[in-house]
Amino acid sequence: MNQKQNIQLPEGSLGKQTTTMNLGPTHPATHGVFQNILEMDGERIVSAVPTVGYIHRAFEKLAERKPYYQITTLTDRLNYCSSPINNMGWHMTVEKLIQAELPKRVEYLRVIIMELSRIADHLVCNSVIGVDTGAATGFFYVFEFRELIYEIFEEICGSRLTTNIGRIGGLERNFSELAFQKINHFMKTFPKAMEEFENLLTRNRIFVDRTVGAGPISAERALNYGFTGPNLRAAGIDYDIRVSHPYSSYQDFKFDIPVGHHGDTYDRFLVRNGEIWQSLSILQQALDKLKDHDPSVYHADLPDFYLPLKEDVYTKMEALIYHFKIVMGETELPVGEVYHSVEGGNGELGFYLISDGGRSPYRLHFRRPCFIYYQAYPEMIQGSMLSDAVVTMSSMNLIAGELDA
Repeated sequence: MNQKQNIQLPEGSLGKQTTTMNLGPTHPATHGVFQNILEMDGERIVSAVPTVGYIHRAFEKLAERKPYYQITTLTDRLNYCSSPINNMGWHMTVEKLIQAELPKRVEYLRVIIMELSRIADHLVCNSVIGVDTGAATGFFYVFEFRELIYEIFEEICGSRLTTNIGRIGGLERNFSELAFQKINHFMKTFPKAMEEFENLLTRNRIFVDRTVGAGPISAERALNYGFTGPNLRAAGIDYDIRVSHPYSSYQDFKFDIPVGHHGDTYDRFLVRNGEIWQSLSILQQALDKLKDHDPSVYHADLPDFYLPLKEDVYTKMEALIYHFKIVMGETELPVGEVYHSVEGGNGELGFYLISDGGRSPYRLHFRRPCFIYYQAYPEMIQGSMLSDAVVTMSSMNLIAGELDA
């Protein structure tokens, strides 16, 4: 005859048991080299601890030993999905320190480059959200036009991904006729493809079910964390550097600021799509405004920062001196302390520069939006499923190069 026995089990052994899982640093779903140590209860996330620094390159310390114009190449490696915006932001920071005034045409040309970069950045983010929910078709639709944008950059400066585009005081060369032809071709062909992309995903039942409610954050929490850019606007805050602190003559343009309501993955997707359409409007306005300005102007009159013409270098002593000083990094900047920010692909990209009057910065700090809003990621995915963690990360547009400067 079997009799029940009271067996004394160790304290706590009857409670739920959790497992530890590494999401990254080399998992393809992370889209970059960073790690999340997840505590999992089945497929549900109990807590997450992010680990950053896998590709930290000490850019801020490297900048202290580089001439100002060489720092542009460091900014390329921050958000490499929209590197021209990084380049322009750095140039504007130095121009603020030296109190340079640029011709309107130069500022409009910069706007064209930056808005093309914003479109390319948002296309990468939103198409990858589709891939991470099992829909790769949209990715192939829009990457053809990301390639067209890279061809425009290549025609303007000779580079595609890490562009090193522009110079302190303007651009290194004028836009060619072919560059304008490529821009006009993009403007004519891209809107139809963008409409097809939105039709594929925006009302797709599977996509909506996978993204609505995934990784939400309230407006209050987003502000407390220091969110900016599309991730903040998706939570309902219409903060945009181009409007609140205009630069490069953005005050001359009319455009709306798309905002969301719930701060979830679906809202972040919709906000970026909306911003792509606004960027197209800004591009058309900039192209129209160029018609009223001298087509030969593409930089300010700053001989200390802009290389003279080669024929002048060979024939004029003053041009030779300026050429030597610039190439050898012997141009000294005034003593000062400035902060300048631009609306990058991920939000407020800022440069805090301290000059002691030397040929390199005394101190330089990059305000990288990725590094700031990534701190909220554990809170955003707590209690969600593992699959939601992947699409949440995609919708935040985490770029490893910007996360680890």
